[in-house]
Amino acid sequence: MLERRGTTLGGKLSGGVVVRRLGRSDYTTTWHAMQDFTTARAADAPDEIWLTEHPPVYTLGLAGRREHLLRDNGIAVVKADRGGQVTYHGPGQLVVYTLFDLRRLRLGIRDMVRSLEAAVINWLGSLAIVAYGKPAAPGVYVRGDDIESKIAALGLRVRHGCTYHGVAINIAMDLAPYSDIDPCGYPGLAVTDLHTLGVDRTVQAAGDELAPIVARHVVRDA
Repeated sequence: MLERRGTTLGGKLSGGVVVRRLGRSDYTTTWHAMQDFTTARAADAPDEIWLTEHPPVYTLGLAGRREHLLRDNGIAVVKADRGGQVTYHGPGQLVVYTLFDLRRLRLGIRDMVRSLEAAVINWLGSLAIVAYGKPAAPGVYVRGDDIESKIAALGLRVRHGCTYHGVAINIAMDLAPYSDIDPCGYPGLAVTDLHTLGVDRTVQAAGDELAPIVARHVVRDA
């Protein structure tokens, strides 16, 4: 069972949100822990943000099509229950899992998506990186030398009015596994990370900075 009760970040944040550092965690174990948390949570349970990174794994969303897996390179593929197509998780990527009660916050799923995108865009802006979202293609993008690249992928699931899954931000990682898929279902989509853009951060430091911004954006938009 996933140990999520150990390390917390600064107690509770905006709106009483609890932030937990999981360190490096197995994808499937963490996914099932999110399901269990969502099923068992009481109406007054505080919302939580889980910060982690995963060993190499491809994940397919509910509508994910295997034709977007272009080549077998030995990396495991997991069919998950989030939205979206195929993406890659690996060391050097910050994954921010967002376990929020949308009913209590009076937010719709699109509101939540926009809030998460805005939080990442705001954080990147604090690092002098201009980023933007795209209504038709959730996630966060940057542009350089006339090339649009994705730096953060987003996928959520809503159960009993509560979200799980979240947003993955590329910090300093081996981007080669993206060449063996159509990232997020888009052939030829370029992918980048913070290190390539000239900013050095560890995954832990990035999570410590971003989590409070995520909490503020979601609670403020409620």
